[in-house]
Amino acid sequence: MEKKITMPLTSEKCRELRCGDNVLISGVIYTGRDAAHKRLIELVEQGKPLPFDVTDSIIYYVGPAPAKPGQVIGSAGPTTSYRMDAYTPPLLDLGLKGMIGKGKRSPEVVEAIKRNGAVYFGAIGGAGALLAKCIKKAEVIAYDDLGAEAVRRLEVENLPAVVVIDSEGRNLYEEGRRSYLSMEKK
Repeated sequence: MEKKITMPLTSEKCRELRCGDNVLISGVIYTGRDAAHKRLIELVEQGKPLPFDVTDSIIYYVGPAPAKPGQVIGSAGPTTSYRMDAYTPPLLDLGLKGMIGKGKRSPEVVEAIKRNGAVYFGAIGGAGALLAKCIKKAEVIAYDDLGAEAVRRLEVENLPAVVVIDSEGRNLYEEGRRSYLSMEKK
C-alpha cells in the first residue's frame, strides 16, 4: 500500500506505517552519514545542542554528489545504514522518528526503533539520480568541512521509500525471507 507522509513524522504517523508499505515523503528532512553522526553524538555526550532539532525528523543516510549547473543537488542515493548503527539509538531516544538508507540494522537499533515508536525506511540503491529529482532545495547546515558528508537540510517532494522496519519492530528483510522460504517449500 502506498502512503503519503508530510513532515513532521510524528509518533502517530509512525504507528500507521507497516513494514512493506511504499511511502512518498514530502517536507523537510536532514542528511547525515557516519562522520556527521559521530560529531552529533559527541555533542549529545557533552550536553550541547545539535545543529538541528531531531524531534519528529528523518535523517537520510546520503552523501550527495555535487550539483551540476541548474541542479539543486547531484545524485543522492542511500548509503549503507549499518555504518550509523552505533550512533542511532541516542538520536532515536532524543526524538528522531525516521531514517532512510539501505541494508539491515543491528538488534540494538531495532530495539531503539520499537522503544521510540520510530521507523526505518529503505531507498533504492543505484537510483540516486532519480531520487535527486525529488529534492527541491538543499542547504548545508552543519559540518561543511565534511564535503559530501556535511549535514544538509533538504526539502523533498514525494521521495519514494519502503518501510523496512516499522514501529513495532516488524522487519521486511526477515518477513520477506520467511515468505520466500515458505513459497520455496511448496
